[in-house]
Amino acid sequence: MKLVVIILNKTECLEKLLETFKDNHVSGATIIDSKGMIQELSDNYDFRITGSLREIFMPSHKENKTILMVAKETDVSMISRIVDEATGGLWKPDTGILFTIPIDHLEGMHI
Repeated sequence: MKLVVIILNKTECLEKLLETFKDNHVSGATIIDSKGMIQELSDNYDFRITGSLREIFMPSHKENKTILMVAKETDVSMISRIVDEATGGLWKPDTGILFTIPIDHLEGMHI
């Protein structure tokens, strides 16, 4: 089993992503409002960054969504494909990231 973590910067894709998960019988996701370190710092400090550095250090979004889901290892590639299709591709800047963590023990849920 894997813990799939999706940090979705492109939050306007959330509804489409969740609908596609549902259509593909992927369920059990927990969604958390989240904010990156640079986002938090930019809210609390006056950053004077210009040019191309602004795009790197000052993301255009103010918040993101962190999606946590327990999945069978065999379902991770399908979940990844769904995320790429819903977002237009995680390889695009400021879209989001996806990673997995092994789950060694799980209680209270059957997958």
